[in-house]
Amino acid sequence: MKHPGLLLLAALAAPGCIRAPEIVMVDRATALEQQASGSFKDVEQRLARAGMSPTPVPLTPNQLEDLGMQPTPLVENMGRTQADRIDDLLRRHCVGEGRDGLLKLDSKRRCQTGRMSADDVALVDRVNRARLQLWQWMRTVRPGVPEESLRRSWQQVHAQGVVCGGWVEADDGTWGEKKC
Repeated sequence: MKHPGLLLLAALAAPGCIRAPEIVMVDRATALEQQASGSFKDVEQRLARAGMSPTPVPLTPNQLEDLGMQPTPLVENMGRTQADRIDDLLRRHCVGEGRDGLLKLDSKRRCQTGRMSADDVALVDRVNRARLQLWQWMRTVRPGVPEESLRRSWQQVHAQGVVCGGWVEADDGTWGEKKC
């Protein structure tokens, strides 16, 4: 214990001589390291694009019909006329030939195989308007004949040409398929 001051002096002098090394932090790789590791920029960009690009949602035909979309036909219908489309609607029982000569839409009755599209409804409206115009013209040609008589005569002749299996209204008001 003769030298307690020397020990104290050595303890105080030591921190002045010994110091921590300087630390340098590098957040980027050196050029050699970048060259050795390669670049994944192309892969990263393709992955980012694939994550952002929208893809179709698979829906069943029934789900598409519920959304109001008609399935695409297997055979192209380019040669179909409006009369062919009406015949198809009559066969499917989507519309019916009323005893008053007009096409009838019945919301309670369901189409066999599919639903009516907005184009089908517009077509039925056009056909009914055309029939009304025809009957007006018939009245101008035969002014002495009552409109009801003209309609009835036209409807009887027209009923003979309705497609077999088409939905028709009988004289008693019941609906059924036309027998051929």
